[in-house]
Amino acid sequence: MQVRNYNCVQMASMIRWVIFKRFGELDMPRLFTALEIPRNAAMSLSLLRGGLPGARWIDVENYHVTLRFIGDVDNRTADEIVDRLDRIERPEFQLQLTGTGAFGSKKPHSVWAGVSNPPELYALQAEIERICQRLGLPADPRKFTPHVTLGRLRASRVEDVVSYLSGRGGFYTNPFTVSRFVLLSSRDSVGGGPYVTEEVFPLYERSSSLPVSDLHPSKSML
Repeated sequence: MQVRNYNCVQMASMIRWVIFKRFGELDMPRLFTALEIPRNAAMSLSLLRGGLPGARWIDVENYHVTLRFIGDVDNRTADEIVDRLDRIERPEFQLQLTGTGAFGSKKPHSVWAGVSNPPELYALQAEIERICQRLGLPADPRKFTPHVTLGRLRASRVEDVVSYLSGRGGFYTNPFTVSRFVLLSSRDSVGGGPYVTEEVFPLYERSSSLPVSDLHPSKSML
């Protein structure tokens, strides 16, 4: 009989998925894959809060870089997505947050911090996109623009947004290592959290010659 060792994050994730599989049809969460923001970088991002009327600022613990929005899916599709994501074998990489911007030129609806453009990031996102489409999810019509949402805007004036951004264009953080990506869920109809980490998918260390399947134990949802 094979005995598997699970860490606390994996055990908590498994318990949440058991609950999700039993009761999920009553209140299906919205799912999406993302990169987490380490504490030091998140604290730097938090210094960008304030100074913009009409902004609803994202809580520090909810900062992330969305890779692929999945949305509301049935339990079987959710299990298939987790199974396919768990097979991804890609290396960890360096990431840096730099610059600020806004979405919605004539009617801004959010402000964000920019992300550097390492090829490993785009390769990871593209593989996740292919997996989703192969499982029958529609293609994401939006071009992948990696960013961290800082705040969502309601009736903010364009001139106020321009003023806010002009004073923060030089923002940047120290580079940090991305060693995993996650599957997050949210039941908030507005957006911005709180988010729950449903599953964790490690990326392998570049210095290792072992395949990721040998570095990390297999995961099971049940």
